[in-house]
Amino acid sequence: MSLYRDNGVVLRTYKMGEADRIVVLLTEHHGKVRAVAKGVRRTSSKFGARLEPLSNAALLMWHGRGELDIVNQAEVIDHFRPVREDLTKMTQGLSMLESVDQLAQEAHADPRLYTMLVGALRVLADAGGDSSLVPAAFFLKALVLEGAAPVLGGCGSCGRPDTEVELVAFDLLEGGALCRSCRRGRPISEDALVLMRRILGGELATALRERAPAGAPEVVALATEAMESHLDRRLRTVHSAYGL
Repeated sequence: MSLYRDNGVVLRTYKMGEADRIVVLLTEHHGKVRAVAKGVRRTSSKFGARLEPLSNAALLMWHGRGELDIVNQAEVIDHFRPVREDLTKMTQGLSMLESVDQLAQEAHADPRLYTMLVGALRVLADAGGDSSLVPAAFFLKALVLEGAAPVLGGCGSCGRPDTEVELVAFDLLEGGALCRSCRRGRPISEDALVLMRRILGGELATALRERAPAGAPEVVALATEAMESHLDRRLRTVHSAYGL
């Protein structure tokens, strides 16, 4: 076995035996890692509190002989306490973890996805008003990272620019926004289209400072549907968070 250090966000955990727990992490340099945290379910263990979902920790781990590594040490970088102390934010944070658990590949380094997730959790923790756009923006940006960015400047099917056609629908499988001739999937308003362009154009912070950005509920639904379409599965925590 070899020893290594990395930073990682805990995506989920599950029990193993009487006192141990398996921890699924998105690490910065080793991709998704499944590791055993021994003895963390004992009441005397302080180790376990550092390895709960949503925690970002500095880790010392052993490469195991089988499929599971072993957590040797864990020091918390950020608990994201404001997220944990707000039920709505916590559910929104967990929805991002669920999507990352599906996107990330085991033993395949993806530092950009790790950095994006940590950044999104920090934005969620600092959000003072309606935080529903944070996971929606994360889904859209993650799709860009995956090479599945939605087309928003024209029709994703026929390719005609928005200067020539009116964009009235959205379907990720067809490429993104669609004109009247090609429309299918979900209808999209001009407000939602503009807001999605703002999010992917670097204006998320500005949108979050607005009391109620026009088109926000629609963008939440569109981004969720787009991510689920890409993953080809339903995200349970998203629907719990928004009642979709």
